[in-house]
Amino acid sequence: MTTQPKIDRTARRNQLVRESFEQVESKGAIASLVFYQRLFTLDPSLRALFRHDIEQQGEKLMQALKFAVATLEQPRELQSALEALGRRHVYYGVKYCHYDTVGIALLHALEHLLGPAFTPEVKEAWLAIYTLVAETMKCAAAKTGEGISGAAAVTGLANDDTRAPRDSE
Repeated sequence: MTTQPKIDRTARRNQLVRESFEQVESKGAIASLVFYQRLFTLDPSLRALFRHDIEQQGEKLMQALKFAVATLEQPRELQSALEALGRRHVYYGVKYCHYDTVGIALLHALEHLLGPAFTPEVKEAWLAIYTLVAETMKCAAAKTGEGISGAAAVTGLANDDTRAPRDSE
């Protein structure tokens, strides 16, 4: 019996996220609009949390994604930034359940923009990264003692029924 070399799954996941984000980043304005359109379709009540220009909010979203992708190999820097972001989001009115909706909208936007390049492997990579981001933010938010409870639970994004349908479906 021969053993095959162990593949560094984290490195492969990070590579897939970086490469696919490069394709999306060049279409940042479109990506953020697709994201927010899907987010508000999934949960119209979330629109009230965005008091400023949605285009400016989209730029912030893209900057946050860019930072997260750029710091995948620097977990301490990423964790610190995500914890601060999670604490701030409590004061914006973000609830625990909103993270799943955001994840679904993000995967939808990625699928929409990447088309056939949004393979199951790319989806799985983004899902893993988003789960890490969301769980880190929720744990930090829970420590503020407000709003979010049960931060140790895993997001429901891994369920097959959460796959965002394409516009043609």
